[in-house]
Amino acid sequence: MAGELMHHIHMKEGDIGKYVILPGDPGRVEKIAQFLDDPVYVTTNREYTVWNGKVEGETVTVMSTGMGGPSTAIGVEELKKIGAEVLIRIGTCGGIDPEIAPGTLIISTGAIRKEGTTREYVPIEYPAVPDFHLVCELEAAAQRLGYPTALGVTESKDSYYGQHSPNSMPVRDELNMKWQAWKEAGAVASEMEGAALFIVSSVRRMRSAAIFLLCRNIERENKYGLYDTEWDTAHAIETAVEAIRSLIKKDKAAKE
Repeated sequence: MAGELMHHIHMKEGDIGKYVILPGDPGRVEKIAQFLDDPVYVTTNREYTVWNGKVEGETVTVMSTGMGGPSTAIGVEELKKIGAEVLIRIGTCGGIDPEIAPGTLIISTGAIRKEGTTREYVPIEYPAVPDFHLVCELEAAAQRLGYPTALGVTESKDSYYGQHSPNSMPVRDELNMKWQAWKEAGAVASEMEGAALFIVSSVRRMRSAAIFLLCRNIERENKYGLYDTEWDTAHAIETAVEAIRSLIKKDKAAKE
């Protein structure tokens, strides 16, 4: 219904742009908005904090989703209803591939659906994949900016401590077996929202992609004894904004 206020994100049609950046942490929203022109606070409700700004004269919205698939899916569903078309998630992740150092930007080419939200959308056999063209935009943007980048399959899980303390769980054998399988199959990193973003976007006919800062890699620590971390998401933010800038230019050119 036109003009309807969305129940969870507390916005209506006209309050956002069609291009949206999605961090998980509400505390990162204002930081991301400062990379846009003319940033302005919009609203906060529950885990959803929203700012708007401009890129190439177009409104770009930044909205947090909270942690995990359920709140991400709710946010994406309601964004769709009020006009969002392109979604880029910015987040952090842990490493699976021991050869990838912290500080590397991870661009997901597909997500392992090790979570429950997307099972209420499509059967598990359906893949969680981002929009190919958005992945290319993110990769090209990172290359232009000179930031180290890796592309690959990422794991989306529901339990943070299931990954970090698997042996404390009654299902430790299953958790360890699956982690080893992801590693041997070539997965690069683990996070919590990508699969929900990709599946809901696919079902609702939206374009989405995700870029993550690899902040710690325990597999690398265990294999090489190299303990280092990186928590500053500025490079991931710059890359996402640069990708959106390129996309906006292309979308405008296509209409001319």
